[in-house]
Amino acid sequence: MAGVITDARGRVLLTRRTEGRDLAGLWEFPGGKREPGETREQALARELDEELGIRVEIGAPLITVPQRYPHKRLRLDVRMIDGWRGAPKGHEGQAMAWVPQDKLERYMMPPADRPVVAALRQPDRYAVTPSPGPDERDEDWLAGVERLLANGIRRLQLRLPDIEVDRRKRLVAAAALLGRAVHADVLVNGDAVLAAEHGCGLHLPARQLMACEARPVAEDIPFGASCHDVDQLRQAERVGCDFVVLGPVAATASHPGVPGLGWDAFAAMREEVSLPIYAIGGLATDGLALARAHGAQGIAAIRGFWAAEPAPAPGRRRGRSRVA
Repeated sequence: MAGVITDARGRVLLTRRTEGRDLAGLWEFPGGKREPGETREQALARELDEELGIRVEIGAPLITVPQRYPHKRLRLDVRMIDGWRGAPKGHEGQAMAWVPQDKLERYMMPPADRPVVAALRQPDRYAVTPSPGPDERDEDWLAGVERLLANGIRRLQLRLPDIEVDRRKRLVAAAALLGRAVHADVLVNGDAVLAAEHGCGLHLPARQLMACEARPVAEDIPFGASCHDVDQLRQAERVGCDFVVLGPVAATASHPGVPGLGWDAFAAMREEVSLPIYAIGGLATDGLALARAHGAQGIAAIRGFWAAEPAPAPGRRRGRSRVA
């Protein structure tokens, strides 16, 4: 169990593993092991009391990370801490640091803690565009991109196979402008040159990923890939992907005849790397909690997001008003 404890300035509390422990010197989210007979909430409350001397109010689950180490396997169940009483102190001799969220990535952490940082900092939805039909107007396709962004999508993959080159360039240029206006990550599928021309990130299909020898874009350019097995996940980590998509978790219409991995297999693959991993395949936003419970950063989808209705305008609510 681990807790995400934030102060009034939004900084996150990290503690440092002491000498004599596994992974000594690395920073982690505070918590500890669940003992027989304890609920998860009881275990976390006890550990934070023993380690830091605080009484906590445990909030919502953030993510559960299955992770394999050379000598053990674990599941790190991470909860938000809604409040606490007392002044946190390192009662076991451990160092502590209150870290601004935009600096969390600078701290060296155990593999199981790295996806927790991503869950706090990176988008939980990754939308993939369908390719426009032969009779679909560019304006209609771009309206779909605008709808995704209006619905809160902040990570978007432009996947445009089998369309004419000049049209693809026009659509990428226009979609990149739309994404930039709302500070969304926009990635181009499979075409590093086109991505660079329009200031976009790059997303590689599995075949191109396996041919990579090094990260093909600068460190500050978003870089993702599609994976279907452990070898591809390890290759993605080796070449420095920022995140990956893994699936299909369930059978999909876009890949007829391809059986889904299922959540147990997804979690087993998740154990092998510390990358943020989006689950894809037959999923939509309502599957986010289930995905996070199996170690996913979030959900990636094509139809599940593209077909979503526009979000209501600010200040307006659907359904009947509640009158006091």
